[in-house]
Amino acid sequence: MNAPTPPYLKSLVECHQKMMQDGYTENFKIEDSRLKCLSSDKLYDPADITIINFFRFEGQSDPEDSSIMYVIETQDGKKGTIVDAYGAYADPDVSLFITEVENIHKKIPHL
Repeated sequence: MNAPTPPYLKSLVECHQKMMQDGYTENFKIEDSRLKCLSSDKLYDPADITIINFFRFEGQSDPEDSSIMYVIETQDGKKGTIVDAYGAYADPDVSLFITEVENIHKKIPHL
């Protein structure tokens, strides 16, 4: 029997809010093949970060609305997220960066 899905995993918005409550407040983007913290403009290489968890979301009415959120911690203690489309609409820069990260974990969510 499968465990029920935690409420915060039912939508990207709810999951993002939960991660912010858990202290993952920074927003990141990929710039020049590096991860950029938007609040400090600091750039990180793949070796400088750990992906603590990741969550995939399916579009309710359109599979093209699928997305994935990565929960990230940097070597210097920044904690936040980056969101990308999933599948054909994924950002190739984000996808390439993520494939170069060696420290990737997947935690099983609890209710």
